[in-house]
Order: sequence, then C-alpha cells, then structure tokens
Amino acid sequence: MTALVRETTFQMLGRRLRSPAAWCETADLFAILTVASLPWSTSLTAIFNAMFLICMVPFLDFKAFLQSLKRPVSATPIALFLLALVGTLWSDAAWGMRFYAVSPAVKLLVLPVLLYHFERSRRGHWIFIAFLVSCALLSVMSWLVTFFPGLSLKPGVDAERGIFVKNYIDQSQEFTLCAVALAYPIVTLLREKRYWFAGLLTVLALSFFVNMAFVVVSRTALVTVPIMIGVFALLHLRWRSIAVISAALLVSAVLAWQASPQLRKTADTFSSDYRRYTQEKVPTSMGERLEYWRNSIEFFEQAPLAGHGTGSTFGLFAKVAKSADWLKGARVFPNPHNQTLAVAVQWGIIGIVALYAMWLVHLLLFRGDGLANWIGLLVVVQNIFTSLFNSHLFDFHEGWMYVIGVGVAGGMVIRERQATPKAVEAGS
Repeated sequence: MTALVRETTFQMLGRRLRSPAAWCETADLFAILTVASLPWSTSLTAIFNAMFLICMVPFLDFKAFLQSLKRPVSATPIALFLLALVGTLWSDAAWGMRFYAVSPAVKLLVLPVLLYHFERSRRGHWIFIAFLVSCALLSVMSWLVTFFPGLSLKPGVDAERGIFVKNYIDQSQEFTLCAVALAYPIVTLLREKRYWFAGLLTVLALSFFVNMAFVVVSRTALVTVPIMIGVFALLHLRWRSIAVISAALLVSAVLAWQASPQLRKTADTFSSDYRRYTQEKVPTSMGERLEYWRNSIEFFEQAPLAGHGTGSTFGLFAKVAKSADWLKGARVFPNPHNQTLAVAVQWGIIGIVALYAMWLVHLLLFRGDGLANWIGLLVVVQNIFTSLFNSHLFDFHEGWMYVIGVGVAGGMVIRERQATPKAVEAGS
C-alpha cells in the first residue's frame, strides 16, 4: 500500500513537472509572494522573484519571448540597462563602484519578463490584491508600533514614528499608491450601485490616508498625492463630480491639518529646512538636496552628451565636498536624489532620452479604460513625480514597485487588447 501511494505521488509529481500550466501556476504563486513580501522584506522579495524567474524557464517559448522584446514597452527598459552597463567603459570610478552602480538597473530586465508572462496568465489581478492586503496589514502594524514602539524592528526615532520595517518614505509610497488606486474601483462600484462593497473599499482607502495624516508621511507623498488624485479626477470624473469631491477633499484636508500635529510638522519642514539652509547654512535634508542638485547640474555641463560614466557620481560629489563651495556638514551620497540628474550625470543627454522614452512609452501603454490601465498609469505617474525628489527608479523598493506594477498591469492590458479584435471578429 505504501509503495502504491509512493508510486502515485511520483506519477502526479511527474505530470506536474511536464505540465506548462502547472509551471505557470507556480510562477504566478511566486509572483504573488514577491509583491506580498515587498512592503516587509528586501531579502524575501529577491528570493521569491528569483524563484518566479526560474519557474519561467522550463516551458518558455523563447521565440515568442524574443519577439516580445522588440516592443517599445520592453525594449526601452532593456536599453536603459544596457546604457548603464556600457557606461562603465568611460567611467573613471573603481570597477567595483561601476558594477555596483549597474546593479540598481538590473531590475529593469525583469519588466519585459513580467509583461510577457502576464500577457498569458489570467492571475494578474491577484498581484494587485496581494499588494493591497499586504499594505493593509502593514498599516495595522504601523498603528500598533505607534502605541507600542517596542514592537518595531527599527530602532529609535523610526519606532516612535510608527515604522515597523524599512522607512517612512517607502511606507508612504505604498500607502499613497494603494489609497489612490482604490479610487477607480470605488467609483465603478458606486456607478453599479454596489454600495456596501464601495463603502468597504472607501474605508480601506481612508485608513491609509489617516495613517499618513496622524502617524507619519513623507514630504514626497504630500506633494504627489494631489497630483495623483488630480489625474484620476480628470480621467474618470465629470466636472460636477470633480467640484463636489474637490470641496470634500479640501474640507478633509483642513480638518486633518487642524487635528494632526504630525501633518503640520511635516509640512512645516519645507519652509524651516529651506530657511535654515539658506540663512544659517545648516545641512538640512532639503539643503542637502539643493546642494546635490546644484552640483549635479555642473557635473552634467562638464560632460553633457554621454556623462561621466556609470558609478561616477559618488566620486564627483566626494571631490567637490573638499572644496569651499560645499555645504559644511552635508553628507556625500552616490546619487543626487533626483532621477533625471542621476541619469544625466552618468550618461548625459543619451541617458535622459532613454529614461524619458521609457516613461513616455509606458504612459502611452495605459491610455485605455479599466482597472489594469488605471493602476499601470498611476504607477508610472507616481514614479515620474516622486523621482523629482529621489532616484526612485534605481531605489530598491520604489524601483520594484515600478517594475512589478508596469509589468503586471502592462501584460494584462496587452492581453485585453489582443483579445478585443478576436471578439469583434467572432461577433461579426
């Protein structure tokens, strides 16, 4: 009996190993685990993503995959990575620093794989659900840490600000994306008169905003949230609805401003940091950014066409930090906290063209209606505007949010567009 059970088990395992559908399901599972772990752990994200890529190999249609790489949505991120790789040839940084600077761009190679896979898989919506549930759980944990700082895995001030893992910038990016992304299904459900479900999602969206208002929020999120909401309103609401919702949001913002010392403190840092930097020469966060930007523009002017090469930024900043023009006490960073400048310093105008071409192509991909189009568009818009204040495409957390969001949503959109002509043809 035991031998029979063992033989049956091996037969079932053998059939699954020979089944493309089974490998596709397993790849989907690891993709779900990847996005679910993203708010919590960089290590788990990397491990699950590696397993996803491995599960793609056994039954990959290499001819179809290579054909998909010719599309601009796939070719542009590959081109940006290749530019980072080739840029090592004219950099004067140490080779270790050059290859270290290439590594943030490697994740862009996963984007075409996700586009290809979710063009064929019908489980893309589970990726969005997994990320939403994971962020909702993180929001609950953030509140717990606010009242019980000892629960935090982060020491000192981060624990006091409601941060369980990672940092407040990453957490704000997640909560902002989830809260604004929920606007589309909420409006859709209201139009379908499914009020209970719409109310549930509204409460969930508000919970993210309340956490950012009363626990902790990044200044980048404060700037980008109105932009993201404005994009939604212009695309999906009538002017009358825009006026009503704008008034409601304005009242909510005033109430939150009055009720939340944390929100007022965060907003006040814009002016206080700038004043302390300009008048007192104190190396505040904003002051350091302005210092990075000013010097990065000068670096770009020195090598405008092809830049100084991959990995050159840290050495350039370290050199200028020894001069009298450098803000005393300011830290030396390997990037200028602006995506365009990070690309411009290393790869010049060529890099800027490659970066903006990728953003433009991905924006154009999500021109239609539907949840996948909305989420994909929102991910690109968020990355573009937050990259004004950080090198978010090359940062681990925000970079993976972009790669996964565009890859999964893009694959779903491409599949829907391919299915539409077939449906029309069948109907005719």
